[in-house]
Amino acid sequence: MEVTEKVMRTYGMMVNLTQEEELLARERLALFLKDKTCDENQLTIEALKYLRGVQPVRTRRARS
Repeated sequence: MEVTEKVMRTYGMMVNLTQEEELLARERLALFLKDKTCDENQLTIEALKYLRGVQPVRTRRARS
């Protein structure tokens, strides 16, 4: 699985994103990952840390 997809899938489980927010997150992620060389697991961890640090985390809430 590509790192970007793995990160976005995991990040999507942590926060609620609109389609626009997801596109913006993907763009930021692509810029962050550009020129990075690590193994896939390390890149995934670093990318998740990056995305969580960029904007406040909105946690998922249980449906009422």
